Order: sequence, then structure tokens, then C-alpha cells
Amino acid sequence: MERRRKQRTRTLKKARILFNHHHSVIDCTVRNLSPHGACLNVASAIGIPETFDVIFDADHSVRACRMVWHKEHQLGVEFAENSVTRNV
Repeated sequence: MERRRKQRTRTLKKARILFNHHHSVIDCTVRNLSPHGACLNVASAIGIPETFDVIFDADHSVRACRMVWHKEHQLGVEFAENSVTRNV
């Protein structure tokens, strides 16, 4: 059963996961995207915390995220409700 609030658009964008006060960075690929969340491909989900920021390489916008699910090489994330897209 689909539990997402809004359907996601398939995409292939480069991004980075930032945590530990932005001192830790993991490259990722955004596989699908909506205003409320995304699916991220990573080399390994091990060590990625439950909450983190994602910076999108194309426009340098940053979104606060919460991990909803994960597999070995994929993360499903929900953007924080009060998260406003911001540029760095």
C-alpha cells in the first residue's frame, strides 16, 4: 500500500548527505523526489544517522531529512515539515 502523501518523480540527481555538523559527507544519487521526500542511493547505508541534511549539487539547496526506511544501498527519506529549502 502506498503511504506517501504525494507521488514522487523519477530522477537521477547527484547530492550529498551531511551530518555531524556538516563535518561528515556521503555522496548519493537521488532516484525519486517529491516536495515531501526522496529515495537516495548510497554506497552503504551503514553509519548514516536517522536525521541529516541533503545538499543537491545542481542548485546547492539543502533540505533537512529524516530516514524512514533503508536497505543496503538505498534510503527513503522524509523532508522535515519545518524544513525550508535553503542554499549554502
